[in-house]
Amino acid sequence: MFTAMSYQSGVLSLIDQRKLPRESHWIEYRSLDAIADAIEQMVIRGAPAIGCTAFFALAIDAKSYSAALFWKDYNSRFMEACERLAKTRPTAVNLFFAIESAKKCTASFDFDTPMEIVSSNIEKAALDFFAKDLATCQAIGQHGLSILSTQSKEKVTILTHCNAGSLATAGYGTALGVVRAIHAAGRLSMVFADETRPFLQGARLTAFELKEEKIPFTLIADSAAAFFMGQKSIDYIFVGADRIASNGDTANKIGTYSLAVNAKHHGIPFYVAAPLSTFDPKISSGDEILIEERRPEEITEIASTPIAPLGVTARNPSFDVTPHTLISGIITEIGVLTPPFYSKIASLFSHS
Repeated sequence: MFTAMSYQSGVLSLIDQRKLPRESHWIEYRSLDAIADAIEQMVIRGAPAIGCTAFFALAIDAKSYSAALFWKDYNSRFMEACERLAKTRPTAVNLFFAIESAKKCTASFDFDTPMEIVSSNIEKAALDFFAKDLATCQAIGQHGLSILSTQSKEKVTILTHCNAGSLATAGYGTALGVVRAIHAAGRLSMVFADETRPFLQGARLTAFELKEEKIPFTLIADSAAAFFMGQKSIDYIFVGADRIASNGDTANKIGTYSLAVNAKHHGIPFYVAAPLSTFDPKISSGDEILIEERRPEEITEIASTPIAPLGVTARNPSFDVTPHTLISGIITEIGVLTPPFYSKIASLFSHS
């Protein structure tokens, strides 16, 4: 198992996921603005990983802001830094969870708190946030494994979409964390990884992870998923999430919704794997989730090579919303939530 990031003494190193699998290229970041650009340009992606990256960016900014001697000298700059990061990827709620966690870390500072203490505390909180995400993913994997307790087949075949693995988290992964746990238990026959157009996170990243860890898999086109469902070649579908509403509606990478519709038609269990930090109890349904729309060139080009006629119009929503009625369960670090979701999700956040 590997990770997409490494932090040490005010320097954040990120593997450039745009270049995988052709090249494992690491970039060192020493400023918040550079890290914000890296999130926007998808050097790093995946909701939990974005949250960890943003927290480290705030730690680096606090450590490097030489003009500040005390918290009172840095407070307004800190709020500006939080606002800058909040604009990078609007759909992934883990980003906002990380920013709010950083704000809670600073709530105990008085204006005369030395910046050395401020920066040290933010850095420690960022490292704790990272470690907790890793432990959370491992717990999600074990709870996902428990789903197979009623499965009569000795080994199962799984379909996954996009990349919800080590590259998208602090490590281990959410949906791929479930795959890893099933594989480690000797219950995995094979994984179907779909390519996940247009950014090809499945073909480039999930395939990279599975190959590195010698987990058996087959890469398929997005449009082939329903064919293999119809062939009864798939036992379960596990996907990640970027935001989950109070009723269980789930935003995930574009193409997830169509997989859920096809899964429902073919009677295949469709599970979402996500930490509690991905839930947004402030919104009642997926209708309230802001869907990021990215550059049309991601549709009309591959690796800067045009694949469509010049000047064509293209739409490129990065996510879609899967209605809760299509979801068999939501796998979290504390267990598997099953329908109906609303009251169960409400109870999780009733004291927050």
